[in-house]
Amino acid sequence: MQEDTWSVGGRTFRSRLIVGTGKYSTWDIMREALVASGSEMVTVAVRRVNLDRPDEPSLLDYIPAGMTLLPNTAGATTADEAVTIARLARAAGMGDFVKVEVVGDGELLWPDPVETLKATERLVAEGFVVMVYTSPDPVLAVRLEEAGAAAVMPLGSPIGSGQGVLDVEAVIRIKARVRVPVVVDAGIGVPSDAAAAMEAGADAVLINTAIARAKDPVGMARAMRAGVEAGRAAYLAGPMERAPRARPSSPTVGLVGSA
Repeated sequence: MQEDTWSVGGRTFRSRLIVGTGKYSTWDIMREALVASGSEMVTVAVRRVNLDRPDEPSLLDYIPAGMTLLPNTAGATTADEAVTIARLARAAGMGDFVKVEVVGDGELLWPDPVETLKATERLVAEGFVVMVYTSPDPVLAVRLEEAGAAAVMPLGSPIGSGQGVLDVEAVIRIKARVRVPVVVDAGIGVPSDAAAAMEAGADAVLINTAIARAKDPVGMARAMRAGVEAGRAAYLAGPMERAPRARPSSPTVGLVGSA
């Protein structure tokens, strides 16, 4: 049986769970949770890394060996800011992968579609592997793919809200229209949310707050891993079609005593 993997930026991954590094109470707990998640890719807010103080302890020291770093441009509100942050990450040796985040609404932390597209075009031209945080808009997803995005990352619901995937159909629409990986990012609160995203055909999910803010982050990391795996297995198995009314699972004719 062929191994079920996915690829982005020339790298192949077995785990379909991407994890974050923010909001943990300690770096030691963060490390334990990253290991428990089984993830092979971790996103890091560049602004939280001590790039100008290399001799001091850094959260990068607590990331398990072998994980692919996905620096993100969190905090950027313009394409210019996102490009600058990505360049800093590359110069600091964090590689060519970057998760573009350009927020247009500070309360909702909703991505700015215009500035996001601009940042994607510029960073692709500079040789970055661009994975893009975006609204769940199928038209924008296509435009981002055309601009050279290596993956599109539609939000499930507002960042850190734990509301789950509010529009599962949006994931299905986007997946049907792009060839690059679709990673559901933001809003996942419990493992069933992760499973729902995977059942809809997402290639992967990115989860941070739901793990970091759980009472037991390490236990939640294991639970999210199981949710992702279950959702992917269900998608591959081909779920039954939904019916408008009940359908008996046992025969109703030919029984003893039936007319």
